[in-house]
Amino acid sequence: MMRNAAVIAIGIALLLVQGNLFRFLGGLNVHGITPNLVLPLIVFLGVHESAMARGALLAFGLGYATDLFASAPIGLFTFSSVAVWWLSRVTAVRLSAQTLPTQVFLAAVFSLIESAILLTLLAIFGVDAQRPLEIATLIVPRAISTGIVSPLVFRIAHRLYQGVGAPRAAEGGGSS
Repeated sequence: MMRNAAVIAIGIALLLVQGNLFRFLGGLNVHGITPNLVLPLIVFLGVHESAMARGALLAFGLGYATDLFASAPIGLFTFSSVAVWWLSRVTAVRLSAQTLPTQVFLAAVFSLIESAILLTLLAIFGVDAQRPLEIATLIVPRAISTGIVSPLVFRIAHRLYQGVGAPRAAEGGGSS
């Protein structure tokens, strides 16, 4: 229970940082350079969360929070977050997500997959047919920047899983 709340809190904090990065990095005039900071956390959950229901619900909650913070149509990031969590779970990359290069690679690849899901949903359900074409130019810079920041998010999530989820020894330690 405590770990679930901590994951959601970390996700919301990452969304706040991401929103401020958008404002800060906007001055660099590189279209689409703002990373998706929540995506590596979702990939981490897919790789390391042992309980299927908990992982899916956490991905759902993080996606829904992203919908709210990004002013996106409700359900867009919610669906893509659960889909990315499921895909990362299915790929069984549990061992390969331990090194820095694989973390960067996995986050970039899953960013590309998430972008493809989002563009497909926008093309099917969106009211503006040009919007997906405009957004398509953001895919590669966003995937690269998400890959670059992913080791930091993986480290935060790993510490969270070690610290909050670790069972604590009873004080006194003696048996009665």
